Amino acid sequence: MTDKITELRERKAEARQSFTGRRLTNGQFEEAWAVAGVIRREIAKSGSFVEKLTDYAHAYARSERFDASRGEIILRDIFTARYGETMNQIREGLLERTTALKEAGPKDALDHARLIGPMIREGETMPFYQAYDRAGVRMARQHGITETGAREMMKTAYAAAIGRDLYTDGKAIEAQHHHPVRDAERAARKAERQVERRSHAQAGPQM
Repeated sequence: MTDKITELRERKAEARQSFTGRRLTNGQFEEAWAVAGVIRREIAKSGSFVEKLTDYAHAYARSERFDASRGEIILRDIFTARYGETMNQIREGLLERTTALKEAGPKDALDHARLIGPMIREGETMPFYQAYDRAGVRMARQHGITETGAREMMKTAYAAAIGRDLYTDGKAIEAQHHHPVRDAERAARKAERQVERRSHAQAGPQM
């Protein structure tokens, strides 16, 4: 963890001294650095970045003395300085690995799909969409592929092995195990608010 933090600090210092970084104010640089992280997360998730980059470039330039085109160039440059690769290079690498893994038929896709049920049923229970996302993220990071691709492989492997739809089964488990917990928590919060309102009403106006 310490090594990663040190590496990140060094990359940030290098990015600040890069051709583009030196020409930015501190606020402009920090914002560009943060947006680069958001775009990197989108690439890992979906294998795409164009729409997110366009939106953020417009927002980034809105309060500055440059237009969205210049804002996009800045964001691309800071991204490359931060990650050592361009947005497109990272995207292509993820997609290539995703395609190769799909063709190979990943043996652990079913294992990751089977993590979903316990996450919904046990401990800090959660809805299906969160469990599905967590399992997909875990598989994606393990193989260096997109999260969307990982979830697709999990769904395909589950249908092939179990003969049912992962979403349908997951939602059924959610209804049986998560919904009662969620409804109980909602009822408890509602009761607490009612007690608070009664307490305030009994206390009367404060001087």
